[in-house]
Amino acid sequence: MMNIGFTDLLILALAATLLFAAVVDCRTFTISNWLNLGVALGAPVFWWAAGLPLHEIAWQVAFAAGVFVLLALAFYAGMMGGGDVKLAAALALWFSPPATIRFLVLMSIAGGVLTLLVLLVHRARGKEGKPEIPYGVAIAVGGLLILAQRIFNQFA
Repeated sequence: MMNIGFTDLLILALAATLLFAAVVDCRTFTISNWLNLGVALGAPVFWWAAGLPLHEIAWQVAFAAGVFVLLALAFYAGMMGGGDVKLAAALALWFSPPATIRFLVLMSIAGGVLTLLVLLVHRARGKEGKPEIPYGVAIAVGGLLILAQRIFNQFA
């Protein structure tokens, strides 16, 4: 590692950004392109600071592209918003391929729980129609759990 303190600072900034995205998505049901761009552009800085070899970077970019394509299908099916798709793909740039797969699983579980909670609240309030789901919350939960694993694995 080139600079462990700097990589920790970058991870902390990413965690704060994910929390911010979740709060904003709850309030507005949108995730800014600027926020997504910031997450995506932070990844190359992290790669450099962590001293990632080029072949690992290539795999991370490939998996992030796969995440984008997979979730773009969900967008076209009306299951996710465009900002959600871009945030998940940008976040995948930060993770190794195995961590990206774990992220997708955790994000999906969090999304399922979130959807059930939103549906229960929607019905309990007697509202009609289909509720909006702030899926940025599920993305943030999945991402934060992956980041937490990285931090807590240092103590194992």
